[in-house]
Amino acid sequence: MQTIPQNAIHQDTATYDDSSIDSVGKIAQQETVQQDARTDRNFDAIADHFEKKVYGGLKGEIRLAVLRRDIFEYCAQMSESLGRPLRVLDVGAGLAQIAIELATQGHTVVINDISANMLEKAKAGAEQIDEDLDITWYVCPYQGLEDRLIKDSEQEHTDNTIAKETKFDLIMSHALLEWLAEPALVMEFFDRQLMDHGVLSLCFYNPASFDYRNLIMGNFNLLDNTEYKADNKKSLTPNYPVAKEEVESWLATHDYRTVKTSGLRVFHDYAPLKRGGHNDPDAVIRMELRYSQLEPYKWLGRYLHIMATR
Repeated sequence: MQTIPQNAIHQDTATYDDSSIDSVGKIAQQETVQQDARTDRNFDAIADHFEKKVYGGLKGEIRLAVLRRDIFEYCAQMSESLGRPLRVLDVGAGLAQIAIELATQGHTVVINDISANMLEKAKAGAEQIDEDLDITWYVCPYQGLEDRLIKDSEQEHTDNTIAKETKFDLIMSHALLEWLAEPALVMEFFDRQLMDHGVLSLCFYNPASFDYRNLIMGNFNLLDNTEYKADNKKSLTPNYPVAKEEVESWLATHDYRTVKTSGLRVFHDYAPLKRGGHNDPDAVIRMELRYSQLEPYKWLGRYLHIMATR
């Protein structure tokens, strides 16, 4: 299969300058010096482990299936209503599968992550697609993204041209909230970057699922241990997840209205004994999709997906 020509994916050349590398290095140093302080998580050191653990099996296929269903349906309706392709931002994108697929549908996509290694993997995936994709890549913390977007927009127009729109119709933030030191603050960034009537797609780890799974597995000692912390050098279980009620309160405070909610992996992770339909991946995905939007099952999802508009 042909790879995308060099000019097909717009490269943010400033991404790889020494200042960006220094910024990542400083973050790593801060994590080493301040072992007990919360910092935004960077998956640079375990990018390969992340790719294999999260998307190397049926768990990842279920996750993507639910997100595709939710997001693609809504995007198709919004694009038809607006009469144009959408402008999409994926914050903390990781491997950016959904964002890349939206680019294949003709939308303009901006992909961001703090990890250069994760975005290199995402780019490699995009380059396997034999299409011209309108993607711009930014390696930086989300806190530094706004200035980069404004700067690049200003460079792309002169006094004789119309400034490029810098706001977005859809902002996706998937598995980011639980890895931020101050997750509530990202809502202010979303407010500034989202178009009026735009849509916010938040997918986040469900702390209730941690308790429920360990109840099923009989790990009562772990649940009794109030000091328990996962080893986040390798573990992908967040130590500071945000509850559904907390996210809903942020959305209400910032005047968002929820339009869609789903659970990701509402039963698959709770079945230690695989029997019957559990041995058929297609059947598992079909049933996960069926129950992902039904009460009360969706609230058991290992991850929750909320789409909201202002």
